[in-house]
Amino acid sequence: MHLKTLIVSTAVALAAVTIPAMAKDWKTVTVTTEGAYAPWNMTDSKGEIVGFEPDLLKVLCARAKLECKLVASDWDGMIPALNAGKFDVIMDALSITDERKKVIDFTVPYAATPAVFATATDSGLMKAPGTGETIKMTPGEKGVKEIEALRKVFKGKTIGIQAATVYAKFIYDNFGDIATIREYKTGADRDLDLKSGRIDLGFDDATYFSDAFKAAKGALAFTGPEIAGTIWGEGEGLGIRKSDPELRDKFSAAIKSAIADGTVKKLSMKWFDTNVTP
Repeated sequence: MHLKTLIVSTAVALAAVTIPAMAKDWKTVTVTTEGAYAPWNMTDSKGEIVGFEPDLLKVLCARAKLECKLVASDWDGMIPALNAGKFDVIMDALSITDERKKVIDFTVPYAATPAVFATATDSGLMKAPGTGETIKMTPGEKGVKEIEALRKVFKGKTIGIQAATVYAKFIYDNFGDIATIREYKTGADRDLDLKSGRIDLGFDDATYFSDAFKAAKGALAFTGPEIAGTIWGEGEGLGIRKSDPELRDKFSAAIKSAIADGTVKKLSMKWFDTNVTP
């Protein structure tokens, strides 16, 4: 879950000028994604956007009887651009959170994944407390013993996170007072610094790192526990303008159908080697 938190402050301002849907009887829809968050979505050598979400989108659009156009756009401006009418749907491992619900609507979730720390395999931070375990946290939860154990080990270290994500907020809230936090425009940029030793740790969605580790050819690995639960919201869903409930409901029905018949499980196993069905 590029389980991410897009910048919402600008989106709040733009919410007041949200452009209404061009028609309530939807036939054609423009969907945006980052095209750089493998394996959820990525741009191949031919310039085509591929991955779990593009594959799932084809299924959803067919079931909703919609003609969908998929375009790439910058992650940190997606919500303001959605409300400005530049496209109709965000599909980019977008976590459903209360903060985001203030400015946009969401479909039902189509995936739910944990987050985890990563480090270089030759780092002294390998096998930090809780490695191999999974803990569940709620929003704003404090005093979690596993997090307290990590704070002792990560004190004075540098942690890299992708800017404007739910993961960024989590790291600032729980480690901002004991570690240096470095923000990156993309996860890939962060991973390069992690492999080279310019930072000590990265924090991101577990499915994202699983794919990144393949590209790193054994240079990176998980450390510490997987962190799951409602702290990341309800899961990942499609972001849609509040003025377009008909479109939201069309996609929600398609998502429920794709979950019920195992399509989401099939695609998640193809791209993640694990079932992310919510």
